[in-house]
Amino acid sequence: MGATSHPTILDTLAAQARLRVSASRRVVDLDEMAQWARASDPPIDFPFERQLGSPQLSFICEAKKASPSKGLIAPDFDYLSIAHDYQTGGAAAISVLTEPTHFLGSDRCLAEIAASVDLPVLRKDFTVDDYQIFQARALGASAILLICAILTDDELRRFLDLADELGLSVLTETHDAAEIRRAVNAGARVIGVNNRSLHDFSVDSTTAERLRRLVPPDRLFVSESGVMSVDDAKAAAQMGADAVLVGEFLMRSRDRAGLLSQMRTATAGPAEPTLAAHDVAEQPARRRRVTRPPLVKICGLRREEDVAVINQALPTYVGLIFHPASRRHVDPTVARRLRGLLDPAVGVVGVFVDADIEHIADLARDKVISMIQLHGDEDARYVGDLRSRVPHLPIIKAVHASSADQTIADGDVGADFLLLDAATPGSGQRFDWGVIDEVRRSGRIRSPLFLAGGLDPGNVTEACRHGVFAVDVSSGVESDGHKDPAKVHAFMRAVRASATPGNGISLPQPASREDPT
Repeated sequence: MGATSHPTILDTLAAQARLRVSASRRVVDLDEMAQWARASDPPIDFPFERQLGSPQLSFICEAKKASPSKGLIAPDFDYLSIAHDYQTGGAAAISVLTEPTHFLGSDRCLAEIAASVDLPVLRKDFTVDDYQIFQARALGASAILLICAILTDDELRRFLDLADELGLSVLTETHDAAEIRRAVNAGARVIGVNNRSLHDFSVDSTTAERLRRLVPPDRLFVSESGVMSVDDAKAAAQMGADAVLVGEFLMRSRDRAGLLSQMRTATAGPAEPTLAAHDVAEQPARRRRVTRPPLVKICGLRREEDVAVINQALPTYVGLIFHPASRRHVDPTVARRLRGLLDPAVGVVGVFVDADIEHIADLARDKVISMIQLHGDEDARYVGDLRSRVPHLPIIKAVHASSADQTIADGDVGADFLLLDAATPGSGQRFDWGVIDEVRRSGRIRSPLFLAGGLDPGNVTEACRHGVFAVDVSSGVESDGHKDPAKVHAFMRAVRASATPGNGISLPQPASREDPT
């Protein structure tokens, strides 16, 4: 298992994964993460495997910003647009890299994609601990990757059993005949062969072809890496692969949906309804029901002391307010300094009110912000113009949740997410959360929802029961106008406590991003 005189990059990645797990356990311990995962409704009937079981070649399409071998692949990593392109093009599943150092991935990216598409999502990381399997389920993944080369036989069996218990499929990655035997003996149902060498990153697309015969016919076989043309996809189909995992070839295309559709046509066999076209249409609420807690955004950071608190609590997002009229306003210079001090795992949301689009684009270009929140009178045309300037950043549109009808009308601007707030944003007042349930029942809002307005450690657990993607707090975790460490940690604990059986969080279908302009 990587025992060579000179450690491979895989050994290094595995060692770094162990350090990441250790750090994560200090924030949420194993027992709490396990409880969180087990409180979630598992994916129905292992959708990842059902998709790959189609008679024709299936495509697992990868959302990947960078890799150790190729460096930066997608400088403008519009991962939600990428995911929707894959869904439009007919992907069977989406693979999301979450390793942060060499692949520049994040758990936040996985959670947002899982909430925004109707396809099974594979968490592709370097799994070395039970903790990561519980974490994958809690994030909304339908499948995980296990790499034989970094696991003992006992670990492989134990991780496969745990994934099965949680309703997660496993893509078990192998590189040679011995590892295939280990995977088969451990009971792996989906076995992949990586055509890329662990030592020098060279790709030999014949590796999977040579090893295909060693995988029993009752297992699903995936050819990983090396698909760099339509002919490569056809070769995989001809060798008898059930699926291919395609990353760089699609990531570098200007028409990902079109290229994927072309590959599917070139390798087509008998037609069969896919999960997205058939099962989800018939059972959308059942498949999308998740009981994990919402993600957390803590808004209104403006001091270095605030950053220290955030780096301990590690919410998914923080908000920096760029509206001069706000008492929590920060200018770009302060924002850059705060961003540089923040843990890179925390996403930075820039909050704007009818701002000049070039101002937002400048902050995005300087990597000060990783998400945009609009809190003014921005309409669909504004959102379209903004997206054409910063296509790689997700957009949240804040709406005043005075009534269900008004919320639906105001939210129809093409944003990736909606934030429901009180009539006076930033006032710390709550609105009637029953509006959320009315909006859900209408079926007219397809964007995942953030909830803001009057949240605090005492009421956020109740708020979580209304089925939102994320909760957003500012004054509710402050004392004397400053972020209070005790209140921040209490808020985080209260949100995590909402992960109890029966507390279903319904994640809606996404808003269309077919026309980004």
